[in-house]
Amino acid sequence: MEAALYGPDGFYRRPEGPAGHFRTSVHASPLFAGAVARLLSRVDEALGRPACLDFVDMAAGRGELVTGVLAALPAELAARTRAYAVEIAGRPAGLDHRIEWRAECPEGVSGLLFANEWLDNVPVEVAEADSAGVWRLVLVREDGIERLGEPVSGAAAEWLARWWPGPAEEGLRAEIGLPRDTAWASVLTRVGRGLAVAVDYAHTVDARPPFGTLTGFREGRGTTPVPDGSCDITAHVALDACALPGGRTLTQRDALRALGVAGARPPITLATTDPAAYLRALTVAGEAAELTAPGGLGDFGWLVQPVGIPDPLAD
Repeated sequence: MEAALYGPDGFYRRPEGPAGHFRTSVHASPLFAGAVARLLSRVDEALGRPACLDFVDMAAGRGELVTGVLAALPAELAARTRAYAVEIAGRPAGLDHRIEWRAECPEGVSGLLFANEWLDNVPVEVAEADSAGVWRLVLVREDGIERLGEPVSGAAAEWLARWWPGPAEEGLRAEIGLPRDTAWASVLTRVGRGLAVAVDYAHTVDARPPFGTLTGFREGRGTTPVPDGSCDITAHVALDACALPGGRTLTQRDALRALGVAGARPPITLATTDPAAYLRALTVAGEAAELTAPGGLGDFGWLVQPVGIPDPLAD
């Protein structure tokens, strides 16, 4: 998975970028970047409006989110914002000169670190229960053919016992999220003060999927997760396991509503008094509804981790 996604010929080094294969909340509507900009403004207030405010876009793709956030900020706040895009691919041509493009997260972040659909692509081991009820690693060839390997042991076994409990019945699968926990804890050490947010497909310990979630994406469609660099390989995230003390999870629907994104239709009377405004408002309402839809983007999880400030999304 590591080589297929991030190696020299890996999926995330392809020139078309992730947007050429799948659509995230960032691509669905500029309302998402606007909501993140408002969250950054709340972090700014909590930090006392410092002379320099950091915004870090983890797994930045081709810089779509950080570009949208800068565009949505008030001019005064944009002038004080240091924007970073963290991505293994090269810097896109024509990217806003204000954005620093980096392969690794900067240190001493004072502001907002936002990781949209990053953790689901942090490579994980997959385990499957054998006929004796023993969790074994799933081994895979480059052509996608699988077989069971050695029993899960050590820290991985401890993680399964704590975060993916239940009987190990033959054929059931689990994704060992320990690398995601480690990756999240590592980026949090880079945040001196502010807020870190991870947004992703997620599940919780009381409702883990019995056959796992590992899948592939290519050109907008789900596909077999063949680790040859031709497709995205992703698995949902146990965000509750990633959370450190003081962190909490909520749905994207609740988070975006707290940031002013709602899918309410405009009053029909506007259609007669100002038809153009009505159409614009209807478009915005449709985009907001997609971002917050049950069974879709609205069910994404947000892991909110304040560092030295109150939770800006708290009621």
